[in-house]
Amino acid sequence: MNPFPRGLYALTPDLDDAGLLAARVAAALRGGATAVQYRNKAAPAAVRRRQAEALVGLCRAAAVPLIVNDDVELACAVGADGAHLGAGDGDLAAARARLGPGRILGASCYNRLDLAQAAVAAGADYVAFGAAFASATKPGAVRAPLELYRTARRALAARIVAIGGITVANAPALVTAGVDALAVITALFDADDVARRAREFQSLFSRIESP
Repeated sequence: MNPFPRGLYALTPDLDDAGLLAARVAAALRGGATAVQYRNKAAPAAVRRRQAEALVGLCRAAAVPLIVNDDVELACAVGADGAHLGAGDGDLAAARARLGPGRILGASCYNRLDLAQAAVAAGADYVAFGAAFASATKPGAVRAPLELYRTARRALAARIVAIGGITVANAPALVTAGVDALAVITALFDADDVARRAREFQSLFSRIESP
């Protein structure tokens, strides 16, 4: 069984305030987020270590996996449940070997099915395509058409994740196309009520029957 869960994949915003970050992630977990990715590209290494350690504890208590973005060594150091790598973040097969069989490995595949096929062959548990929609976080990101998610669902023996510009309003089309998880930053963590927004996203997976 694939260790990566189906549902809302909460990707953390860049926050220096560890307490605020933990509070928002805790709210997302209360709302039903099924996985969390810690990502903070700007913070010093010591800050990232402290924040990652705090989130490991929160996620462990909620029985939800914590994935560390772009840093396999940090994931291993804090006892996270896995790592996610983008292009240029390291060799996936080497990351799989470093993480071992019990941790989750994810890969950014942008708008390319061939990258996803290679990632799965290298040991990735899930592949992420995007931007699904125009993204404020990465305004210059390539777009992944809806048909790519449908094709990937048929072609790959891995979880399919959509990322980029996802909102409660546009997410149903992705779930219907067969996406296993919705990776969300802004529409989740900028909400006035993070827990309620998480519930809205998570409810899509029970209301919509994917192929």
